[in-house]
Amino acid sequence: MSTQKHVLQEAGTVEENQLRLDQGKSEEIVEALNADLADTYMLYHQLRKHHWNVEGAEFRDLHIFLGEAAENAEAAADDIAERLQALGGAPVANPVNQAEMATVEFEGDDVYDIRTSLENDLGMYGDVIESLREHIELATDLGDHATAEILREILVQTEEDAHHIEHYLEDDTLVTDAAINR
Repeated sequence: MSTQKHVLQEAGTVEENQLRLDQGKSEEIVEALNADLADTYMLYHQLRKHHWNVEGAEFRDLHIFLGEAAENAEAAADDIAERLQALGGAPVANPVNQAEMATVEFEGDDVYDIRTSLENDLGMYGDVIESLREHIELATDLGDHATAEILREILVQTEEDAHHIEHYLEDDTLVTDAAINR
């Protein structure tokens, strides 16, 4: 293992990019994308937590859905990180820095009932969706149509997952009170 250390790019900096996007515009977009990256990882970790801890009559369906939703968030984070790197930025990768940079708040380590957990997820999804919309507009206004398109694709999947949670939170269920109280 080499002990030589050579920093190629300092965190928080934006280098010139080959995409011919103005340096100032790149810096604005990279800052927005790093916030999206941090938020997406907070969402990912919360979804994974709920995937691990879900119990009850609807365990299997919710366990599968939450696992898939977490995978969707992880894929979105990867797309965001790769785009901001292409723009000359350094993706925020340290979990401590991600938590500090995130505009959403992780619910904590306590385990809650599944309804509370899903309500917390839906709230976080809403915040992530609003931020994605703002950053799509920012990228479009700055002439970075490729970033706007990447964020649009992420937004579609994020909204779809949030909508599924809305369905899970509806009052209608096939599980009867008698089955729950056994």
